[in-house]
Amino acid sequence: MQLLHRGDFGPAVAEIKANLAAQGLLPEGDGAPAGSGQHADGRREEHVYDAVVEHAVRVFQQQRGLITDGIVGPATYRALRDARWRLGDRPLAYLVTQPTTGDDVVALQERLLELGYDAGRANGIFGGQTEQALRGFQRDYGLVADGVCGPETLRALRQLTPKVRGGRPVFLREQERVRTAGPLLRGKRIVLDPGHGGPDRGICVDGASEADLVWDLARRLEGRMVATGMEALLTRGPDSCPQESDRAAFANDAGAELFLSLHVDANSSPRAQGIASFHFGTGTGNGTTSTVGEALAGYIQREVSAKTGMVDCGAHRKTWEVLRLTRMPAVRVEVGYLTNPEDRARLLDPNFRDIVAERILVAVKRHYLLGKNDQPTGTFTFDDLLRHELAKID
Repeated sequence: MQLLHRGDFGPAVAEIKANLAAQGLLPEGDGAPAGSGQHADGRREEHVYDAVVEHAVRVFQQQRGLITDGIVGPATYRALRDARWRLGDRPLAYLVTQPTTGDDVVALQERLLELGYDAGRANGIFGGQTEQALRGFQRDYGLVADGVCGPETLRALRQLTPKVRGGRPVFLREQERVRTAGPLLRGKRIVLDPGHGGPDRGICVDGASEADLVWDLARRLEGRMVATGMEALLTRGPDSCPQESDRAAFANDAGAELFLSLHVDANSSPRAQGIASFHFGTGTGNGTTSTVGEALAGYIQREVSAKTGMVDCGAHRKTWEVLRLTRMPAVRVEVGYLTNPEDRARLLDPNFRDIVAERILVAVKRHYLLGKNDQPTGTFTFDDLLRHELAKID
């Protein structure tokens, strides 16, 4: 779709304003198609993307865990359309060719999770796992188990509305999967996702490109993972750039246990620096955070910052497609700012990229140890890791 930003006008802008007004993010009447004035150049007032609309878009993006750039691209447009729906507005069912998405799907998934049915991640996509959870609820409640959330099912869900809400319903299931997988890295299947690629070079500063740097980092990490007996798969080659949805689909089809996306960042201020990690999650709702992804992001932050001295910019919730569409815990790591001279000098040093690769692998190991036989942050070395793996094999 065409990107929409300040200064644009037309029917598409009117639709955006109507959706924002419905969310209460524009003053009453700003989203209405009638009764507005007209500019001197003939543009209708309700069709103009002005500073007020840009601010409302930024607020919406922040609420939804999107990049807050004030520009309506595919991800923001999808989120605006999804936000229109409330549970009960329409029947919900699993459509293989065109999955149903929306805030009503999120509400259904959260409700099923609260009741103990494994609907998977509350990502707003009505997929096969959500259908199976819904069928399970319908059978237990004595309804026709057709996997369709219609009036009867909705009525039953409302009758069982809990008096107390909260917590993280997905937490125990996610942690149990990690515990069942065991502490060894050997045999674990991990998907590594070096960002950008091919004609998309990502951030470029003084001849250094994000695509090349993260490709090299991914290969170094891949080599270390293979040395421990892991199976590391890359989402792209050096000359390709799959869409984010395709990268997520690749990981899902591969049955990966973890998904690690590697990037570097940029900022208009050259003083911005440090490492940041992102996992799936929104600021509101129940069960909408990948608890294991959040923990892994925290391990990566602590390990890399402790060993490299990089500024720890923390772990954050986001709803980016590679985090939302992956069925396994997923983390996106922004390894420094290419626009910062100090970070850039580090990123261009192969020895630094070796250290980052090692620390990410150590973080993955900590993830599977679940706090047992662990060591203080920054002290677990690659040799320690190999010895641990060999000792377990012997």
